[in-house]
Amino acid sequence: MTKRKSLLMLTGIFITATVVAILTSGAQGVKDVASDSPEVRADVIMIDVLKNFRELEQPPVVFLHDLHTNALVEQNKDCASCHLSEKDLQSPKFKRLTDTSRQEVMDTYHTGCMQCHQEMETAGVKAGPVEKCGDCHHGKPEVVSERQLIVFDKSLHYRHTERTEDKCERCHHQYNEVTKQLFYDKGKEGACVYCHKQQLEENRISIKQASHLSCIACHRKTLAENKEVTPDEDSREKIAGPIQCSGCHAEQKLQLIKKVEDAPGMKRNQPDVALIQPAKIDLDNPNLAPIVVMNPVPFDHKTHQEHNDTCIVCHHASLDKTCSECHTLGGAKDGKFVKLEQAMHQIDSEQSCFGCHTKKQQKPSCAGCHSLLAKGRKQEAAFCAQCHMEPPQAGIGANLEPQAMASMLLRSRTSTPYTYTDEDIPEAVTIEDLEEQYEPVYFPHRKIVRTLLAETKDDKLAQYFHRQKETVCQACHHNSPAAKKPPRCYSCHGKPFDAKEPLRPGMKGAYHQQCFGCHKQMGIKKPDPLNCMECHQEKKKQVATK
Repeated sequence: MTKRKSLLMLTGIFITATVVAILTSGAQGVKDVASDSPEVRADVIMIDVLKNFRELEQPPVVFLHDLHTNALVEQNKDCASCHLSEKDLQSPKFKRLTDTSRQEVMDTYHTGCMQCHQEMETAGVKAGPVEKCGDCHHGKPEVVSERQLIVFDKSLHYRHTERTEDKCERCHHQYNEVTKQLFYDKGKEGACVYCHKQQLEENRISIKQASHLSCIACHRKTLAENKEVTPDEDSREKIAGPIQCSGCHAEQKLQLIKKVEDAPGMKRNQPDVALIQPAKIDLDNPNLAPIVVMNPVPFDHKTHQEHNDTCIVCHHASLDKTCSECHTLGGAKDGKFVKLEQAMHQIDSEQSCFGCHTKKQQKPSCAGCHSLLAKGRKQEAAFCAQCHMEPPQAGIGANLEPQAMASMLLRSRTSTPYTYTDEDIPEAVTIEDLEEQYEPVYFPHRKIVRTLLAETKDDKLAQYFHRQKETVCQACHHNSPAAKKPPRCYSCHGKPFDAKEPLRPGMKGAYHQQCFGCHKQMGIKKPDPLNCMECHQEKKKQVATK
């Protein structure tokens, strides 16, 4: 396999890393700043670990990690100058492995930091403060954190697996509860966040510690191995991967990370398609076979992989369990009592089918219509049938295995990338319901319809759910029945505001809300909402004659 000189292994699949707290488990950023134009950095660490013992007596210390790392490099020193190691892993704490007592931790910082500063000052090298407490504990830092999260997406994962020739054991491991040892279980690789959570747990370090201990250690090792190959440190870091905070957490550096287009998905023997079968169990007779209450959903797993950067988008707890194992019909503790129906249909969750599709509607090409449509689930049987497809009851395909059935149903799906012909779409509509001060408004009806279709012509998701010819018409004719000739807006929106229908605007409000709302969501700057004359031509005053 061809070796690419790319970033070396970060820990696990699709890891969302946070900045390493090299000296402390401190806050994520600095909010109280002294300068009106503070310096923005990704390596800001707050030394406030003493708050774990009792309330701080002094303001926390702002520590710039990359600044100190660079200073050590200039003196031919490395991370070991500040960090102790245990079992070949470097502790993220400053000159200690554990926090024993408040006084000991405080003395460790004061002695270690000031001693280093004094040695540098004696050597004639620019150093940090050594005298006044306020030089470090000043409470008004002149920097703010720009710390960004790095997402270990399928592009980075592919680059690492290729670089290491598919040696997944370099990062992935399981924990044996009996032997208390880590081991590699081939075919059971999963995301690090499945085991390593945000906080330290028994026998499990936090995701922050896991990612930085493993990733930085691997990068440093590879950096050293390539020292003879290329003496230039910048070139070596491109081969080995970043070891400084800014390399993974500065926005500018993140933009420079090479993206592999069309990176293949990971190899976990996952199916290309699956048949999601809703079922209902008779609670009075739990031993009976499941009773099907909804048609199955053929799921195109391969396509969904291609359109997402990480598997965690859907598989947020495990790669080896189905949704229904945690999200049961009635709700269970393992699924945080989120029922299976909710897990699939919650509109405010990006991990549900409905939620993910709703987020896709926020794109400018979709938001012009969808932002103005009523929010929430549609209950019509025809809408449900777009996903829940009726399997054949007899004849060809009736006895297929689930995956084969899913493939057959997916092939039978149709999409409609078009609407009515031009002959059925009025070229223009003259809006004259409110004609008083202004002339009637010319509305280029057919042009608008064709523009909406052009915006979504390459969107597979949109084309599938816009299966009826009149679907695109529903963007404006939002509450009327789907039809070739829907009723006029005036049928629902009267000229004046109707106090009996407080949520239904009058004609003027309806037109302006619909038109300006669509333009805003799609990023169309014209017409100017403050300039009525861009749409309306003022009527000429009639001169009375005798």
